[in-house]
Amino acid sequence: MGEIDLSSFEIVGTGYKTQDEIVLKKSLLPALKKLPWLSIIVLSIIVSGCVFADHISNHDPTMYYLDHINEPPSHEFYFGTDSMGRDLYSIIWYGGRTSLMVGMLGMVLVTLIGITYGSINGMVNTRGDLLLQRIVEVFHCIPTLLLALLLLGTLGKQSVLSLTVVIAIVSWFALARIVRSEVRQIRNNEYVLAAKTMGSEFPHLVRVHLIPNIIPAIMFVVISSISACITMEATLSFLGIGLPLDILSWGSILSLANRALLTNTWWVIIFPGIFLIATLTCISSIANTFRKDTNKKPNRL
Repeated sequence: MGEIDLSSFEIVGTGYKTQDEIVLKKSLLPALKKLPWLSIIVLSIIVSGCVFADHISNHDPTMYYLDHINEPPSHEFYFGTDSMGRDLYSIIWYGGRTSLMVGMLGMVLVTLIGITYGSINGMVNTRGDLLLQRIVEVFHCIPTLLLALLLLGTLGKQSVLSLTVVIAIVSWFALARIVRSEVRQIRNNEYVLAAKTMGSEFPHLVRVHLIPNIIPAIMFVVISSISACITMEATLSFLGIGLPLDILSWGSILSLANRALLTNTWWVIIFPGIFLIATLTCISSIANTFRKDTNKKPNRL
């Protein structure tokens, strides 16, 4: 007898499901339900608005409309204007690009520095571990804002790149300590010892064996570093030592808040503040989801 072509048949029946459909439903649907969808949607709207600011802004964000200084929200200026006559609606979207760039680039730098230092700290002998730990603890005891002020004071006028580097330099200590703790837990596992026996060098061990196993534990800190970098940029700019006013960001917009309080122009504070708080809250909510998943997993031996 010849072979039967099963592709020409269709399996039918009440409640019939293939094994792939059952596995997909059991694994994917619960994970999707746990996601903070409201935060994801709000953050996606803000990010999309910043990316497509050219299409949704109705004024030139760098233009000074001197006849419309400190005007309240209206049909022409949706969010009003600031003390220099700039349209807040437009500069919020363009400024969001800079703030989000600082957050993302800062997160990348913090992750690179923290994982590299923490991995070295976790793999060295006891004396080296104590020395590297003391270095981290000394800098971690210094307030982050104060350390950033000391570094920025030596650089003069800031750019997006220089400010982001400074923020990353003062923000990686917590991540390094977590990475060090995780690495010391798994460095004596059989697969790590086998790789070392076969002559694997440190970069290979970190890339192939360490990082894949520590990612779940550090995802909360990595994602939270985005909001931490955005917050630090806004704080430094508000204090007048961050980005200059000619570089649009949420922080540089809020640097005019002290004048807004004196002139009772509440919209200069409210609208940039809403966007900043909403973005930070959404990022924190997404990061907390990863932290909850990590806490539910059993500890490794």
